[in-house]
Order: sequence, then C-alpha cells, then structure tokens
Amino acid sequence: MKIVHVCLAQPYYNDYWGYQENIIPKYQKKDGHDVTVITSVLRYDVKGSNGFREVNPGSYVLTDGVKVVRIPYKRSPLNKRLRMYVGLYEKLCAEKPEIIFVHGCQFLDIRHIVRYVKVNRNVRVYVDNHADFVNSARNFVSRNVLHRWLWRYCAKSIEPFTCKFYGVLPARVDFLKQVYNISECKVDLLVMGADTEKINLDKWHNTRTTIRQKLTLDEDDFVIITGGKIDEKKKIHCLMDAVNRLGDDKVKLIVFGLPNNEMKRVVESLTSSATRYVGWLSADEVYDYFLASDLAVFPGTHSVLWEQAVGTGLPAIFKKWDGMTHVDVGGNCMFVEEGTVEELLLVIESVVRDKNHYNKMKHVAVTKGIPYFSYANIARVAIGEKTT
Repeated sequence: MKIVHVCLAQPYYNDYWGYQENIIPKYQKKDGHDVTVITSVLRYDVKGSNGFREVNPGSYVLTDGVKVVRIPYKRSPLNKRLRMYVGLYEKLCAEKPEIIFVHGCQFLDIRHIVRYVKVNRNVRVYVDNHADFVNSARNFVSRNVLHRWLWRYCAKSIEPFTCKFYGVLPARVDFLKQVYNISECKVDLLVMGADTEKINLDKWHNTRTTIRQKLTLDEDDFVIITGGKIDEKKKIHCLMDAVNRLGDDKVKLIVFGLPNNEMKRVVESLTSSATRYVGWLSADEVYDYFLASDLAVFPGTHSVLWEQAVGTGLPAIFKKWDGMTHVDVGGNCMFVEEGTVEELLLVIESVVRDKNHYNKMKHVAVTKGIPYFSYANIARVAIGEKTT
C-alpha cells in the first residue's frame, strides 16, 4: 500500500533519528509498503539559528527506501508558528496515498489533508498525539487559546475522516479526549518503542562483554544505566548521589547524555569510581549500552528512553507519573513516588539484594517488554494490521 506520513506539526525532522516518525516508516517499508514522509525544510541543529538549520525543499530517498519530501513554510513568521506550508495538497495529489498517518494534528495546514480525503474517500487516516499536560497547555494562553481552541479545531476538522487517533502515552490519550474532545471510540494507545533490529539478543553476551571491557567494568558488576537530556527535572543527579551513597563496589552506574549548563558541574562533582559519565551516545550505542546493563533507572520526567529500555528487555525503575505507567507490562519495573536520593537508595538496594525478584523482573522484561515495545509490531498496529 502507499503510505504517506505527514510530519508538519513540529518544526523539524531529522533523517535517521530514532524517533517514532523515523522508525515506523522504516518498518512499514520493510513490510513491503511504498512509504513517503512529507515534512518541513527544518532540521534540528544546535549550531543553527535558534537550534535549527534550513535545507532546500525537494525530495530524496533514504537508505532504508523511505522517500522524504520537504516543503517550505509560507513566508511569514506567523506561518511558522501556525505551521502553514507551500504545496502540501499538491504533494498529496502527486503521492496518491492509500493511508495517511498524521504525526500530530497541531498545524493549520491539516485542512489540506481534509480537502484531499474529502475527494478521495477510500483513504484511511490515522492521527497521533504527543501533547499532554506535562509538556503542553501549561499556561492560560497555551491551554485555552492554542489547545482548547486552535488545535482542537484542527483535530475536530479531521475527526470525521480518521480511523483512529493515537495517544503515544496513556496521558496523551486522555489529552485527546479531554482537550480536543475526540470521541472515545476513536481514541487508542499506540506506544512508542524500541528499534527492533538494534536488539540482537544472539549477540547479547558479546555486546555486554565489549562495553564492559571498554568501561573497565567486571562481568559480575551490577550495572545501572540512565541518561538523555540531563537537567534538573530528570533527577539524574539524585540517582548518581544515591549510587555513591550505596557504597557497594559491585554496583556501578553508567550516565550518558548532555547536561545543561546548570547540571555540568553537578554531574562532574558526582562522577566517581561507582558512577561513570560517558558523554553523548548515538542511537545505536544507546541500545548496546542498554544490553550491557542490568537495570535502567529514570527518576524524573518521561522520555522515549523509557520505552527503549523496556523494549530492550531491561528491568527498570521509573518515576511514577499519572498516565505514564504503561511501561509496566506485568512486573518488569518498579516506580518511585518522588525520586529523592533516599527513595532511590532504598529501591535500588532492594533490587540488588533480592536476586529472585530481579530475575522475575528480567523474565517479564524479555518475554513481554521486547515484543510489546517492538517498532516492527507497532508499525503494523499503527495502520490497523495484525502483528506477528
């Protein structure tokens, strides 16, 4: 089938990154579909203007066979905020999709998708949502003007033509219903996940040994891993402090990612023989480091690393947030209420000391976590197909 992914709700799209809009098209292409991504001319680039770099409009094909079509914004600062583009309708007409998957409904030019499906009534439409009350609608204008009025209008305009609206977290399912007033029968959960082909359990021992030797870690060390964007909300500094206080020579912590300016000195001061800061890791390296570890701990705000860790078969400890406990697939993880140093110290100690409990967590993580959070399966669920 011809599938077009529309990635215009957020300002940028980067080729080959590990986000949902990169991985789902890749696996749909592997399943034999003809797949195109329509997106903006902006790429995320820390060296660019305001963190972005503009590339030329046009089309090209990625190494995985997915076609990317980049279209420019209409020339006005307001158009960038409202996400209005040049030529979306014409590109849809040229691509002739049988399925349109819309990554986020928060852009005014969603009206051109509505226009297209009104003419082509056999086209199946799916829309996902990445907004919730933690990352969006946090002040009066955002909540009542942008989301309850403008973006609700966009969501409601395409609702009659949409097979399913997906929240990528339970909290984002609720957001669709409560803020955009989408009918409950049209809303479902479509989890984010792990890149299936990056998880080679047949090479698990070799990967584990290689990474541990690189970091001078022993085979029998109990290795905890955490990382991502390191800021105060992630509470990684609390985890580092807890592992240092544990005082167990056989328990080690790997920290990866980039700290913001406020956290650089904190991370440096907490780095020790027990806590290893390894800097930034590529998407491929993250999976290898997960496979080399025994436990993932994320004591702060959510990131896609939660799903990636569980999808790698790794037992985990997470901060408990309403609408974000979907990572528990039957006992593979534990939750902390606040993520304080003292709380983390107690729960980590309980996991390390109770081998039977840890082994049960590991069994569930491997047998249930890996298939549930596999993007190979998620890519099929996203368009109403059965999983293998």
